[in-house]
Amino acid sequence: MRPQLEVTVDIFLTSAFGPATAVAHAREAERAGMGGVWLAEHHFVAYGQCPSATVLAGHILAGTRRITVGTAAAVLGSRHPVALGEEAALLHALAGERFQLGVARGGPWQEIEVLGRGLDHYRRGFAESLRVLLRWLSGAAEVRADGEFHRFGPLAVVPRPGKPLRVRVAVTSGETAVLAGRFGLPLLLGVHADDAEAAMLVDRWAQAASAHGHDPADADHARVRLAYPCASRADGERELRANLPRWLAGIRAAVPAGGAPPGRDLAAHVEHLLRIQPVGPPGEVAAALAHSAETTGVRRQLCMVEAAGSPEATSDLIATLAALPTAWPREHAPQPRLPDLEFADRG
Repeated sequence: MRPQLEVTVDIFLTSAFGPATAVAHAREAERAGMGGVWLAEHHFVAYGQCPSATVLAGHILAGTRRITVGTAAAVLGSRHPVALGEEAALLHALAGERFQLGVARGGPWQEIEVLGRGLDHYRRGFAESLRVLLRWLSGAAEVRADGEFHRFGPLAVVPRPGKPLRVRVAVTSGETAVLAGRFGLPLLLGVHADDAEAAMLVDRWAQAASAHGHDPADADHARVRLAYPCASRADGERELRANLPRWLAGIRAAVPAGGAPPGRDLAAHVEHLLRIQPVGPPGEVAAALAHSAETTGVRRQLCMVEAAGSPEATSDLIATLAALPTAWPREHAPQPRLPDLEFADRG
């Protein structure tokens, strides 16, 4: 049998249309045969209406039977790692491997002062919080901490995982990729990275993972994508230029810790996404996703379906994505039409 290039197409939800609609879209993804739904977490902004990805994950897990539900990501900058560890262990006890935990440092926004440990922890404390979380999810009977930001214990781990739980780490920098690699933790890559940047981060991760005794081949990295199958490239660009600014404008409300809202050039941001993400006829989008998977080594694609602009259009996009081909003979792995798709790497 010829080797296959397998691409996994999951959906990524910010709850842009409200948490109840996000639950409905997750159920639609399961009915369409998709394997996973991944949930973002935001505070105090209209861009995403889910302040707790773990709470929403629990509700979706209870209302579905098969689909994997992951957090992409629970923000350690505004959460205590023990509290998050308890929630993750509880969800795993209830749903097993259907629940997948992804964590992020987060941004320097006001929630780190309101809900978290402030700018100092944001700048220097992520690695320590990640270590505490991993110890909590390791299967140990009790955990203690004696660090700069976390000192406690010993505390009994209840519920106690029967085995170490897998954690993915959201990365936007080589430094965080190396940190994740040291622990052998798979990556969550953002939508802003092109293929070259994603491949660089995976390579930095793989070097660190190998140096610390982890097999890079075992990693199930994931990458957020703006995959938009439609009638033509021109139609897709026109629709996304109409939809994305209204949606992304909600990010403007994000207030930096200790400062006023920053100015954001939404038009430039949208054009950047259109340059690097696959938009166009379904076959070309599928080819582009497969080419990116082959180039970067990241097979799991988390598609931002709410970019369709309405709950109804999001449902249609879920159905279209579910119908894309996901397996290709490696010797015939499709090459994208770069001049037409214009998703080539920046350079």
